[in-house]
Amino acid sequence: MRPVFKSKNEAVYDMLRQSIIEGEYEPGSRLVIDDLAESLGVSQIPIREALRQLEADGFITFEPYVGATLTEINANFIFEIFALLESLEVICSRAACRCMSEREMDNLAEIITNMDKNLENPEQWSQENKQLHLFVCECSKNVLTTKMTHKVLDHWDRLRLHYLKDVFGYRIGDAQREHKQILAAFRSRNPDTVEKAVREHNQNALQSYLQHLQSKGQILTSEDGCP
Repeated sequence: MRPVFKSKNEAVYDMLRQSIIEGEYEPGSRLVIDDLAESLGVSQIPIREALRQLEADGFITFEPYVGATLTEINANFIFEIFALLESLEVICSRAACRCMSEREMDNLAEIITNMDKNLENPEQWSQENKQLHLFVCECSKNVLTTKMTHKVLDHWDRLRLHYLKDVFGYRIGDAQREHKQILAAFRSRNPDTVEKAVREHNQNALQSYLQHLQSKGQILTSEDGCP
């Protein structure tokens, strides 16, 4: 496999995005261009480009007389994230079911099998889980939907690491069983069966995390977003 070379702008963007996802910057804090340029050892130009992209991704906002500010995050964001993921994954999964090759089907099975090795390693399993869902999107050949899914999964990672890091591992066993049900649905080549399995997977995950967030008093409003 040929190595992937990134431009300086891409490298700076990736570093800042990952730092935000992992919580290295406090929500609501300012991101000062001069400070970032100094800490990363680059000029202001790639920093400015990266911040504009992060604004488009929804991670930061630009405020008058303040500059770049990291967006706030609260537990209720989980409703929007899971609604988006379910919709995007249904689109991709139905398309992938119709056009996935047998080799791609075998690759999907291999990804899921390999994830069994990391049931006790939640962070590694989470990264493999992300690649699993993106692989299905790639098999769908839906370029725009795949890009959107990638961005939503980044926001899910940020929310998960902020609110659910300590309990995420308890969901892994159930999630793996559901992944195998999704694989069986794909092998049936029936888009309706695949959609049903994908929706159940998303709803089961959402309900599991909601129970924890509600037990901690971290869900502030109802599911419809109204106080």
